[in-house]
Amino acid sequence: MTHGTLTAPDPAALPAWDLSDLYDGPDSPRLRADLDAIEHDAEAFRTRYLGKVGTLDGAALGEAVQAFEALSERLYRVLSYAQLLHAGDMTDVAIGQFHQAMSERGTRISSLMLFFTLDLNLIDEDTLAQRLQDPALGRYAPWIRDLRLFRDHQLSDDMERLLNEKDVAGRSAWMRLFDETIAHLSFAVDGETLTSPQAFDRLSDPDRERRRSAAKAIGETLEAQLRLFSRITNTLALDKRVEDTWRRYPHPLASRNLSNKVEDTVVDALVTAVRESYPVLSHRYYRLKAKWFGVDTLDYWDRNAPLPDSDQTRYTWDAARDTVLGAYAAFSPELAALGQRFFDNAWIDAGVRPGKAPGAFAHPTVPSAHPYLLVNFMGSTRDVMTLAHELGHGVHQLLAAKQGTLLSDTPLTLAETASVFGEMLTFRALLDGTTDPRRRRIMLASKVEDMINTVVRQIAFHTFEEKVHHERQDGELSPERLCEIWLDVQKESLGPAFRFDPEYRVYWSYIPHFIHSPFYVYAYAFGDCLVNALYATYQKGDVPDFQAKYLDMLSAGGTLRHRELLAPFGLDASDPAFWRRGLGVLQGFIDELEQEG
Repeated sequence: MTHGTLTAPDPAALPAWDLSDLYDGPDSPRLRADLDAIEHDAEAFRTRYLGKVGTLDGAALGEAVQAFEALSERLYRVLSYAQLLHAGDMTDVAIGQFHQAMSERGTRISSLMLFFTLDLNLIDEDTLAQRLQDPALGRYAPWIRDLRLFRDHQLSDDMERLLNEKDVAGRSAWMRLFDETIAHLSFAVDGETLTSPQAFDRLSDPDRERRRSAAKAIGETLEAQLRLFSRITNTLALDKRVEDTWRRYPHPLASRNLSNKVEDTVVDALVTAVRESYPVLSHRYYRLKAKWFGVDTLDYWDRNAPLPDSDQTRYTWDAARDTVLGAYAAFSPELAALGQRFFDNAWIDAGVRPGKAPGAFAHPTVPSAHPYLLVNFMGSTRDVMTLAHELGHGVHQLLAAKQGTLLSDTPLTLAETASVFGEMLTFRALLDGTTDPRRRRIMLASKVEDMINTVVRQIAFHTFEEKVHHERQDGELSPERLCEIWLDVQKESLGPAFRFDPEYRVYWSYIPHFIHSPFYVYAYAFGDCLVNALYATYQKGDVPDFQAKYLDMLSAGGTLRHRELLAPFGLDASDPAFWRRGLGVLQGFIDELEQEG
């Protein structure tokens, strides 16, 4: 296969998504008409059911949930369009205003419907069990089960409505400030002005001085915004503490674990297992990398540096597509056929341009439409793996869509399963097709670094969040203290093979998960370890019809918990051996690299 040249692909030659499957534009008459109709129907829904939810029999309650689901889907379609449009250019003032207007209108509409879930949770267990016997309501039993997890933490109707309506002027406003500040950043590197994705991509450049220049520019640019990012972080941590207190959550992580449908003890076991493994994983690997570079200590900008003899050929978009789809097809033709739809249609935005959201994501939108993928593709092997990752999310979302709006959503801990599995399929396909020992070592090292970034780095992020939210209970954290915590957890996780220059202390400030989704990050490590254990089971070949069971797992959406989903594969996430098995895959790769020298 011809990958391409040493230069990044031309952004103009890369696919851009077509959002007209949702709406033709922000001024679309259909969008405006839909919004008016949704608000009218939400008011009618409120009039019909307010104060009556507890009196409905099973059939009538099932009909009410169906109406609630239909209203939710119509509203989510509008909000998804606004979010995707904004992600395409966060610096466009008109788009920003449109996104804000849709958020405010959406909040107003959702407030009209908020009573319904609150009132559902007020129905006593025996009465609800009897009503769930009716098929119309019984279909939604998993959604109701998960809804009632929050029963002890919900507030009065008026309080819930107040919090919901204030969010757009509170937490969401701070998130928007963060997003737009990040999107407007530019980085002066060696006479060039780079976007955020371009600057961070430069940290993987084979030339040490180019890496160093980019690292210094990133630090300098983030330092200039440090007070702002510190203010945002402190404010959102306080906001979370206040709400958690009112909702009677015992600790800052409790609400995330509850929404992920995972027990505190399981998360604690994961975090403990990873942190205890730092010496035999990241510390050991980076000592090897330092030896390969001929130094005793690596600079922080060498963390993602390619090995000295790495092949720096960039993949073309077509080669990346064929690599990923070929790996998917070797595992399951059905999985590949679903993935092909993203390339046959304008469902992917791949180019790098100023104002576009950095990073990558897969947005499910609504079941009546289809997901969209955003990547910033510059042709590196890591970009190919990112494409495999986000395509995994996309096919997962397509498979789960048949469950409907209320039942298709997957907890974060399981939402990463298909994406990480897609990465593993792609990596294994590339590795198995490589006979050159030098190339194989390079590929193994690259995979180890990706896994360290997914497991070790994300648990370090989690530790940073835990420390920040814990200390915020006692008062505001200074920018200097936030930076100290960051350096402490980075030194613990990466080990003694690294030297950290002063500007690295501000690198915590650009990470969006801390702002958008507190304590999201452990889900990456959860997903990676889960997939490692799952893939090891697949390789052993002792689970009949593995592919069919895997597709069934993805198709379940949010209807099943992790215990039920993993049971067909003989796996149990509550067993400490499960996490050791997952981490053992990474350790095995490092063993192989160590043996090769």
